[in-house]
Amino acid sequence: MKSHAPENPFSEAGGVSRSGSGFCANSPDDDRAMLEALGLQSMDELFAGVPAGLQTGRFNLPRGMSEMEMARRLRGLASANNTSLVNFCGGGFYDHFIPAAIDALAGRSEFYTAYTPYQPEISQGTLQAIYEYQTAIVRLTGMEAANASLYDGGTALFEAIMMAFRITRRRRVLIDGCVNPIYRTMLQGYSANLEFEFVTVPMSGGLADRKAFRSALNGSVAAVIFQNPNFFGCIDDVSDLVADAHAAGALGIVSAYPLSLAILKTPADMGADIVTGEGQSLGLPLSMGGPYLGYMATAKKHVHKMPGRIVGAAQDAQGRRAFTLTLQAREQHIRREKATSNICSNEALCALRALIYLSLLGKKGLPEVAELCARNAAYGWERLAAIPGVAPAFNNYFFNEFALLLPRSAADVVSAMIDKGFAAGFPLGRYYPGMENALLVAFTEKRTREEIDMFAAALESVLRDVTGG
Repeated sequence: MKSHAPENPFSEAGGVSRSGSGFCANSPDDDRAMLEALGLQSMDELFAGVPAGLQTGRFNLPRGMSEMEMARRLRGLASANNTSLVNFCGGGFYDHFIPAAIDALAGRSEFYTAYTPYQPEISQGTLQAIYEYQTAIVRLTGMEAANASLYDGGTALFEAIMMAFRITRRRRVLIDGCVNPIYRTMLQGYSANLEFEFVTVPMSGGLADRKAFRSALNGSVAAVIFQNPNFFGCIDDVSDLVADAHAAGALGIVSAYPLSLAILKTPADMGADIVTGEGQSLGLPLSMGGPYLGYMATAKKHVHKMPGRIVGAAQDAQGRRAFTLTLQAREQHIRREKATSNICSNEALCALRALIYLSLLGKKGLPEVAELCARNAAYGWERLAAIPGVAPAFNNYFFNEFALLLPRSAADVVSAMIDKGFAAGFPLGRYYPGMENALLVAFTEKRTREEIDMFAAALESVLRDVTGG
């Protein structure tokens, strides 16, 4: 019996066409009306502006699948991900332990399904959580005010630059070459069509080059940007360079690994005007790249130039404590030319996770976790630097990661170590020409001494196999 079911538009035989045959949302009459309104004669004329090499007449998509077939297919794809590796990767994103209470609390429907607190009178719980998150970030960084969060660490750093422009009315930025190259790549992309000068100052020995920064500072500089600990894991007290920036009328921006602030000198104590960072280490899983959390804090005098939302505490008509959106500097709320940002107003659910994490650990637990990371890294330094042919890339103080020089390509070593069950680290040659043999290795509280010993033995084995030692 002949079937009257319509042909599957995604079948390999039928494919998907842009011009009426196969699957198309418009009817032929719709197409004719659209072309007539545009003053065009054909679909080919409509797409004439697209280079021929980028055009395709049909999309050869596979046939449609049932739910059961699709679930089987997705499970097969997921099984290709090797999630059992012992993780020594860092570079701004870290494999920290996440207490079960975070998933349990952040997954409650009143938090998990909330969109955004446009109506404060019915969003008191969400607003209180954001307010307390802001308070936690202020205490962690030592600054005076924080916003409700931003998209991630890289975009938060870009927002800090734009904030510096608004404050200083200057258009030149100096950024340390030790700042995360992923962030610097993002900044270059965001600034490609903006009228300002973006200057990367090369590093010196794994730290900010003091002489180079001071020679580049002048009256046109809006801000100087540093990271602590920096991308190489080195601890760099940039108090002197921030003071030099202030003397030149510029602001000091510091991107900080939030967990390290439990035991290291805070950006506020270094004199920083704006502090940003990636909040993934505060209770967020790695998740193949996100969603993550950008945090931002600043001095109170600059709060009106800060992007995004700020939640404040007030009183209602009955004198009860209430929470409200004190500042909303997005173009949805004020005149577009006055808006400070539209990258992302806040990552409320991710910020909630960070708040729960900080609250669970508290003022005693957070330093304990940071100290565990530092101790594991110190032990890892002893074990790995003792391997024949391996040497430290820099001889600076570090928090929980450091760079090693290997006798062969770090990228090749990383590939070989996967077969031995380890995600061995980040090959620095990807972003730093001339450092192809350098490997960035990170340690968190999750890494045991047994894992570190096995990692050292596996690395020594890989290097011996190649060098024949």
